[in-house]
Amino acid sequence: MGCEKSEKKEGEDCLRLLLHWILSALALILVSRLVPGFQVTGLVPALIAAVVIGLLNATIGLVLKIITLPLSILTLGLFLLVINGLMILLASAVVPGFHVHGLGPAFWGAIVLALLGMLIRAIVKDA
Repeated sequence: MGCEKSEKKEGEDCLRLLLHWILSALALILVSRLVPGFQVTGLVPALIAAVVIGLLNATIGLVLKIITLPLSILTLGLFLLVINGLMILLASAVVPGFHVHGLGPAFWGAIVLALLGMLIRAIVKDA
């Protein structure tokens, strides 16, 4: 009986992860409609870009956030948006069908994605 609950929990976690991934890809598509210079050509590039951005934020982005912690504190966390913008730019360099034309669109895209990310986390948490 305990094993069944464990398998059910793992299944729920997998579904939440899948839902988060799809909603993140849809958020990228929405950002491409709102932010000039931020371009996603379809759902598949958005899905790939969502994974790449997540991996970059979990690795390189984490290291950069630790290194620049004093600057982030001085700017009340706003510098974290610059780092997120840089991760978006880096992802756009490696994902076909996902293009960001400069740091400006990447920065504004990071802001919109941060806001949409809060909404996504609320949806996935309740699901």
